[in-house]
Amino acid sequence: MDNKLITVTSPLLPNLDDFHEELKKIWDSKWITNNGSYHKQLEAALAEYLGVPYVSLFTNGTLPLLTALQALRITGEVITTPYSFVATTHSIWWNGCKPVFVDIDPATGNINPDLIEAAITPKTTAIMPVHVYGKPCDTKRIQEIADKYGLKVIYDAAHAFGVKVNGESILNCGDMSTLSFHATKVYNTIEGGAMVMHDETTKKRIDYLKNFGFAGEVTVVGPGINSKMDEMRSAYGLLNLKQVDAAIEARHQVAIKYREALREVDGITFFDDIPGVKHNYSYFPIFVDAEKYGMTRDELYFKMKEANVLGRRYFYPLISEFSTYRGLESARPENLPNAHRMADSVICLPMHHALSEEEIEHIINIIKK
Repeated sequence: MDNKLITVTSPLLPNLDDFHEELKKIWDSKWITNNGSYHKQLEAALAEYLGVPYVSLFTNGTLPLLTALQALRITGEVITTPYSFVATTHSIWWNGCKPVFVDIDPATGNINPDLIEAAITPKTTAIMPVHVYGKPCDTKRIQEIADKYGLKVIYDAAHAFGVKVNGESILNCGDMSTLSFHATKVYNTIEGGAMVMHDETTKKRIDYLKNFGFAGEVTVVGPGINSKMDEMRSAYGLLNLKQVDAAIEARHQVAIKYREALREVDGITFFDDIPGVKHNYSYFPIFVDAEKYGMTRDELYFKMKEANVLGRRYFYPLISEFSTYRGLESARPENLPNAHRMADSVICLPMHHALSEEEIEHIINIIKK
């Protein structure tokens, strides 16, 4: 193995000649943003591919979270997980709401439904769970709790592109789901994101809100924001959609190799596939038990780095540990023991469609040593 750097991910890129052809058409049309032809095509193509009724495209994955909270007029407290990317909680903060952290289920990394009810107060208006690493939350239990207390449910499904449970898209759960199409994701539009909703009225409202609130040339129906996706990235996204299934299968093969090689390594654990779930293999987290493995997570992380393998401690630190949120009662470490344990032991191994056999062997050998 030469000194080539192995990155934790690598973007799925469309064929450059094909993309160039689409760019020529965009240049000829002179229509480069504002709900153009490619934008409309990609929304329709994604709705069909994902098996959902309506998709609204955004310029990144954070803005649909912000807009979902706005659209549902969420106020007061929002129950969420500390084990996620900061955008989840930031969207709550930006809407003037208070995030309330609930510990995770160590078997999945997702919010623990058994602990949600105890966190509900008269100020609670919504739950924002995350399908961590694309592993489906217990959507049935969460919906039962939401229905009982009259709460809205917004799923941060940034990792969950194409994930299905018993043939049904998990993006159809809750009131809304949001996606990220960032370059690091299974499916990307360079930067980008989307919101999934269940009816045409909501889709129309979201489309107004992401375009400054304009419902017509001289009518503004609400304090919207500018978060539209442009034509170039929409065209790029249409091309990537044609090859995403092959990329997911390539990731699946990497996951199989990791599991076969690491299953017998003392002190290293990982998630297995869940029966009935169509996974997208967006991440491959391992968890290091320092006592059994003989090395701490950070020691292994830096050993990998020395060998030109870039893992990622994802998610570390917990959101609840950042200064913005540390003062919240729900952020106290004693309230979140499982989340802290996972954050302190996780390394996401390199996982993407373009990993070579040699690179996979190199990564495995470092961990085994």
